[in-house]
Amino acid sequence: MNLTKEDFIEKISDYEKDWSYKGELPCLIDFSADWCAPCKILSSVLNELEEEYKGKINIYKIDVDYENELSSAFNIRSVPTILICPKNSKPGRIQGYKSKSLLKEIIEDKLLV
Repeated sequence: MNLTKEDFIEKISDYEKDWSYKGELPCLIDFSADWCAPCKILSSVLNELEEEYKGKINIYKIDVDYENELSSAFNIRSVPTILICPKNSKPGRIQGYKSKSLLKEIIEDKLLV
């Protein structure tokens, strides 16, 4: 699902005030761009993971070309960058393309604990 700033504030966190995660499930948020080749490859991997972890995590996408304010708020300097949002702690980040197996490890170790 593509997120806008309004969606982010409603579903994830009102980051302008403070970080308080609103989601029922932990999530990954893919900050990417249509012109980015590694982003396209990562997108297909994330689609597969979304099916594998359905009902356990949510996976969202933010287009940095359209959501400049969100990109700036999270200091996104390169794409792809993934924001890792556990339910009960501050978000983390991963920069650059990562393999499916590494992303699965991160999901298991950081989100499903």
